[in-house]
Amino acid sequence: MEIKQSILKNGLRVITAPRPQIESVSFGIWINTGSADENIEDNGISHFIEHMVFKGTKKRNSLQISEDIENVGGATNAYTSRHFTCFYAKMLKDDLELAVDVISDFITSPLFEEAEMVKEKEVVVQEIKQSLDAPDDLVFDYFQETAFPKQATGRTILGPIDTVRGFTKDRMLSYMKKRYTADNMVVACVGRVDHDKFVKMIEDRMSELSVLSTPSSDKQIYVGGSLVETKDIEQTHLVLGFKGASYLNEEYYKYSVLSTIFGGGMSSRLFQEIREKRGLVYTINSFNQALKNDGVFGIYAGTTAKELNELLPVVATEIKKLVNDKVLDVELNRAKTQIKASLLMSLESSSTTAEIMARQLLLFKRVIPIDEIVGRIESISKEDLLETAQKIFSTPITYTLLGSNGCSYPKLDDVLNMMK
Repeated sequence: MEIKQSILKNGLRVITAPRPQIESVSFGIWINTGSADENIEDNGISHFIEHMVFKGTKKRNSLQISEDIENVGGATNAYTSRHFTCFYAKMLKDDLELAVDVISDFITSPLFEEAEMVKEKEVVVQEIKQSLDAPDDLVFDYFQETAFPKQATGRTILGPIDTVRGFTKDRMLSYMKKRYTADNMVVACVGRVDHDKFVKMIEDRMSELSVLSTPSSDKQIYVGGSLVETKDIEQTHLVLGFKGASYLNEEYYKYSVLSTIFGGGMSSRLFQEIREKRGLVYTINSFNQALKNDGVFGIYAGTTAKELNELLPVVATEIKKLVNDKVLDVELNRAKTQIKASLLMSLESSSTTAEIMARQLLLFKRVIPIDEIVGRIESISKEDLLETAQKIFSTPITYTLLGSNGCSYPKLDDVLNMMK
């Protein structure tokens, strides 16, 4: 994959991956900030800014933003995570400059008009309430808070309702001044793009961005703990967690391969043993949630209160197998192939490729060659995975459960006894 990079005088990094054989371009601006960078008074502000920039800039109101993009058959959107905020668009190659003009305005000249803020706060409040009504989402909020107590990483990306309703224009502009700096962003474009012309488009619109140093954020520190809640719901949602690997951890791919073997697909151990053989769940999987400074290796299952009592001992038994025995050659080879295939197939998408390049630049200060990633995956041995499993499951547990009202559920000590 051909990659071209430039750095503007203000430190803004611009990267492209030309694909002359296609007719479209995927373009985005990634900012190295998210909910993990917010203090408790600002919880949810990154996400609210993401919403508000679409409500109007100095050049366009909200309708004009939508019409300008959709009139040429393009699409634009945004997202906020714990570590990143992104604004992106996809359109035909001849309309790239229009997309750059629209999205760069989000960064350089949002209006944050009071009337629009009042309306959009209620939109976000509805989004928060919707998440509270989705138990399979809510249990992960509980899980995050329990694994990382009293930390920004443990708080929700959307923020609490009262906090969101209290955001002001000055507060949002102050946050952007600190975080939306040129050296804290990457602009990426993949598709039928001329690198030099694209750099000029960005330079014309974003060269005046501040170059102030970005303030440091608190590091994430995995702690663990227990939280059991009940609601008026039918299903029981369980998340078990242990200390995982950060993006920057050299052993990250070992954790990923182990998670794939353990619960990463229909051929995984958890799926085969718990769903296929015993029919105890509809959904079960494992995951390695990476953060910048820490991570969580977790297991999620959706079941019933009755079947939970059978499910937990089986999960505990599967963990003990993983800790005490080497994985099989067929499992190791299959997991490696799954991860490599997923990576290579994702690069067929111009949007995903742009995101991968931008995130790697923000995290690692370079784009990691695919051959290097594949080499790291291929080098993992059965002995590596046994050592990794022993490391993971010797760490403090996070036991989070959201179940039905009126049911009795195992306590943390019960779960720990099963693990012995």
